[in-house]
Amino acid sequence: MRWLLFAIGAVFATAGCSSSRGDFSLASNPASLSLTAGGTGQINVEVASLSGFNKPVSVAIDGLPQGLTATPSTITLSPGAAQPITITAAASAIAGSGTAHLTGTSGSLTHTASLSLTIASAAPSPSPGGTDVTTYHYDNARDGLNAQETTLTPANVNAVSFGLLGVYPVDGKVDAQPLYVSGLKLPSGATANVLYVATEHDSVYALNAATGAQVWKTSILQSGETPSDPRSCNQIAPEIGITATPVIDRSYGAHGAIFLVGMSKDGSGSYHQRLNALDLATGAELTGSPTEISASYPGTGANSENGSVVFDPGQYAERAGLLLLNGTIYTGWTSHCDNQPYTGWIMGYSEATLHQSAVLNLTPNGSEGSIWMSGYGLAADSSGNIYLLAANGTFDSTFTADGFPSQNDYGNAMLKLSTASKLAVSDYFEPYNTVAESSADRDLGSGGSDAAARCKR
Repeated sequence: MRWLLFAIGAVFATAGCSSSRGDFSLASNPASLSLTAGGTGQINVEVASLSGFNKPVSVAIDGLPQGLTATPSTITLSPGAAQPITITAAASAIAGSGTAHLTGTSGSLTHTASLSLTIASAAPSPSPGGTDVTTYHYDNARDGLNAQETTLTPANVNAVSFGLLGVYPVDGKVDAQPLYVSGLKLPSGATANVLYVATEHDSVYALNAATGAQVWKTSILQSGETPSDPRSCNQIAPEIGITATPVIDRSYGAHGAIFLVGMSKDGSGSYHQRLNALDLATGAELTGSPTEISASYPGTGANSENGSVVFDPGQYAERAGLLLLNGTIYTGWTSHCDNQPYTGWIMGYSEATLHQSAVLNLTPNGSEGSIWMSGYGLAADSSGNIYLLAANGTFDSTFTADGFPSQNDYGNAMLKLSTASKLAVSDYFEPYNTVAESSADRDLGSGGSDAAARCKR
């Protein structure tokens, strides 16, 4: 809630001089009033006799800020009397402050009093019809468009009514985009709009979006574990926990679920990457959660053995936002700086069981080619295709008859993946100077991709 207050004192003016018939004074009690949009407040208008004055006084109120009304707006008082006036702020009233004026008239005598008014924006109310933000940039296209936005206008996006609402403390850095669910029914029976925040300390917070109050907090660390150290790299520091933006499915389980990946280090010095599923309303781990992330893929590239490249959890970070597509949660993996050995991994896990259902390596017979995309989410279209960018890495110099790299190495490429039968590259783009770019560590894959719909002409 944003409050602005200007203290404005009472102002008195007279027309003409007091006569032997006496005079009167006019006042508002209180002289200042604070309202919330959609609420009401009350003042008492008071007329006092001076020097025996006993005539009726007509009082009118004017100059109310836009969106405010007075009931009644005109009254008649006898000296020594007081009468209430109700001030109502419409739900659409703009936050800010202003001054209304009470004018009292009796014959040739006129006096005024001022009323200082402060209007605050109404706190967001839980609304099942609100717009949820359950994944990076609103949707799988990653277009960042909230097509349901109808509240913000040039009139209310201004320095008075639009800006910082609160600062909420958490236990670590926040690299993942916070997510939002409206109208969530909690175990207490209450309904709330809830903000979900994941930290690099391996904690997840559910906060009341209106007040910042903590609904629940869950640590995904196992017994004896800590968040990972930064792995001799300053890109995610001083600790690595939950880096990638999670994804929410409101239809999962009894209350919905939030899915996320966290990195940790156990007491023996071993590193872990795990996929977790937490209940939206309670923060409890759901059935099958967490699942340990591991993988291998046919190839003779970096960190390979016996004809397969092997995923080493200590060598990677899950930085790109998670993608939930047709019941599968997809993750993309990057390195810690350029610390070798590493390759480019995409993995899919069943939402229902958290079991691994798909694995693809983008440089299985080379090295590097990781997926970091500055934290952007893996994108997808309505046909089930996934879009992403791979960072600098091996790109084969020979090709198949169809024009694909002969050894399936796609370093520094923009990629389209098919999920129709198995996870596989169906199309790609490479810069003409891709080898030179990779050699100079100039990543095409330093940004993200989106799957915006084409316009019909």
